[in-house]
Amino acid sequence: MPKKEKTKKIKFLKAEFSAFWLSIATGIFACAFSFIYFPLIWFIVLCALFAFLTGLSLFMALSAIDCKRENEFEKNRTDKIVSNVSDGIIIYNKSFKVLIWNKEAENIFKIRKEDIIGEVISPEKMSDPSLKAVIQTIFPSLAPAVIKKSLPGEYPQLMDISFLEPNLELSVSTDKIFDKSGELIGFIKIIKNRTREVELLRSKSEFITVAAHQLRTPLTAVHWIFETFNKSDSIKGPDKELVSNGLTASVKLLKIVNDLLDVSKIEAGKFGYNFTQIDMGMFMDDLLENANILAKKFSVMLYFDRPKAPVIIHGDPQKLGIAFSNLIDNAIKYNVENGQVIVKIEPYPNKPYIQISIKDTGIGITKEGLDKLFTKFFRGENVVKEQTEGSGLGLYITKNIILRHGGDISADSALGRGTTFYVVLPTDPALIPPKEISAE
Repeated sequence: MPKKEKTKKIKFLKAEFSAFWLSIATGIFACAFSFIYFPLIWFIVLCALFAFLTGLSLFMALSAIDCKRENEFEKNRTDKIVSNVSDGIIIYNKSFKVLIWNKEAENIFKIRKEDIIGEVISPEKMSDPSLKAVIQTIFPSLAPAVIKKSLPGEYPQLMDISFLEPNLELSVSTDKIFDKSGELIGFIKIIKNRTREVELLRSKSEFITVAAHQLRTPLTAVHWIFETFNKSDSIKGPDKELVSNGLTASVKLLKIVNDLLDVSKIEAGKFGYNFTQIDMGMFMDDLLENANILAKKFSVMLYFDRPKAPVIIHGDPQKLGIAFSNLIDNAIKYNVENGQVIVKIEPYPNKPYIQISIKDTGIGITKEGLDKLFTKFFRGENVVKEQTEGSGLGLYITKNIILRHGGDISADSALGRGTTFYVVLPTDPALIPPKEISAE
């Protein structure tokens, strides 16, 4: 036990037992006084009262000591748990005075617990370079780059914060702390250091970019050769079929390479977005018209439940076109003959969002498949049996595009009965993240 805490404990015990002995001394004096100056009956009553009060005083002293021990035990246990958590933990009161600062917080911000506990964190101290990152974490509006993952006023508040100096990538969860009466007494921040993960992801993306660029140049040449031969009238019969198969294969290979390049750009935060106002009704009309050719090929009917009033969002038409084309094409390809695809746009209840649902009557997705649906290179077993070709990158790219627009995507499915994808997009431009972020 530290010397400081030991001294406090001794003082507490002395205080409790001093009160106890003081009450005994007072009681003895009162009994002696009553024995001399009062009748015997009053002496007996006073002695009985003294005995009761002495017992009560002793009981209260011992109870106080037990409570103190229990509180110390709980505090030590909490400190031990907090100290060994792998994420950084900062707890501060309503006045922004730091109360708890664990080992991982020390590692992240390079500030010792002894130097920060009791410190009041305020924006006025931004000039202190050692406190700058801490202040920007507690007051995210001062941070250089913040991506919010929860709605304003909703707790816990989830966000990613990026720093340049020092180079830090943090995921921060902030929640309120209340006392037993429900009064707000402080806040807790749980901080995950993602710096190493982001650097590894960036290195991997750079490798994929270089490899994909090196592949795309010869593949483009091969594609051009097959395309030229396919247009030539001099090639006929079996040779024509071989050329046609080669052209189809080169198109698919180029699509995979382009998807890999898109993924590496997304993960590097360099996919590039040009935001403008979009009328989602007209936007979806154009997409479904283009998808009609594929729908006829697979004998699938397309239906659009158009919104009654214009629905305007802020987005990148080209990138959203990629995302929704992926969803609509999948709904067509993995459908049944004479199946249906229904697209619906509707306001999100009581929130500044819209929901676009894409429902099909296709083969469906397994429960295990739903958990991995938006990860890279994943393709369900039943999907692979239906369509052997595909990179498994389409839905990963789609999710990243939706996230960049401040939205979210999810899916419900039943095997043999179909799948419904739900895309939620904000109608308020303020809810769009300030920079690109990867779904990983």
